Amino acid sequence: MTTPPPLRIIFMGTPDFAAASLQALLDGPDQVVAVVSQPDRPKGRGRKLSPPPVKTLAAAHGIPALQPLKIRTEAFRDELLAFRPDLVVVAAYGRILPPSLLHLAPFGAINVHGSLLPRHRGAAPVQWAIINGDREVGVTIIQMDEGMDTGDILLMNAMTADPDETAGSLVIKLAELGGRTLRQAIDRLKAGNLPPTPQDHSRATAAPMLKKEDGILDWSQPAERLHCLIRGLDPWPAAACRIGDQRFNLFSPEVIHKDSAAAPGTIVATGKEGLLVATGYNLLLIREIQPEGRKRMAVPAFLCGHPLTPGTLLAP
Repeated sequence: MTTPPPLRIIFMGTPDFAAASLQALLDGPDQVVAVVSQPDRPKGRGRKLSPPPVKTLAAAHGIPALQPLKIRTEAFRDELLAFRPDLVVVAAYGRILPPSLLHLAPFGAINVHGSLLPRHRGAAPVQWAIINGDREVGVTIIQMDEGMDTGDILLMNAMTADPDETAGSLVIKLAELGGRTLRQAIDRLKAGNLPPTPQDHSRATAAPMLKKEDGILDWSQPAERLHCLIRGLDPWPAAACRIGDQRFNLFSPEVIHKDSAAAPGTIVATGKEGLLVATGYNLLLIREIQPEGRKRMAVPAFLCGHPLTPGTLLAP
């Protein structure tokens, strides 16, 4: 049996999640001939332009990195065609590809998506999986079409999320799983053993990009619901509340199965474990806090200089 020849791949991706898939390709037999990423963005207090992780990884391996402002132009299509790609691989690129790019290569374009499609279509699948309390999570490789994550499923791998998983910790695990699954999919694609399966669109759910407003806590919700929301918004945009006129981000929650007569959002106890807060049902223990403009810290460290008393209200 002959070994299929290596593919010439154009990779399109931007953040760390995508970099894991690019690394998987670099570790394999196929050739990444070019990388396409979003433009450099200002970061940090100095707002200095910083390259995205995928561009940095490509540069370390001497791979041409393109950062077009517009991708729906004939000039950009021709620029990609000059690399003579066999396959386009997309992972968290950040833009919807036009038909001219979907059909650029003989094998078309495939996408690494951080959910078990058709659940959580959109820009923030990992975060919404946690917000919605999913225990089974995973990645899906799809043959891309013109819709938002609507293409036929080529390969899927699932895993169980830890009960206290955050978006930040889960995205690392799914990025690694995505890289391994991508490698499996390409091997089977070259062997002609990767039949597509249409998605059941009736089961689709949306996972839109998160906004700061999504972090406003409604303490009348049950503690279990708030527990999922706080973890799903960690590290960004973070679940937030106000004490007086100051904003605080809250992290590391734990559900305490006890009732309280206090109004939702009221601190019922403070101590070395954290802040114990009344909710619509059960109590929620908050172990970490971040005052606006400062670093995230353990609640006991914060309480040393900012004592909070039972009865204090955590307002939206």
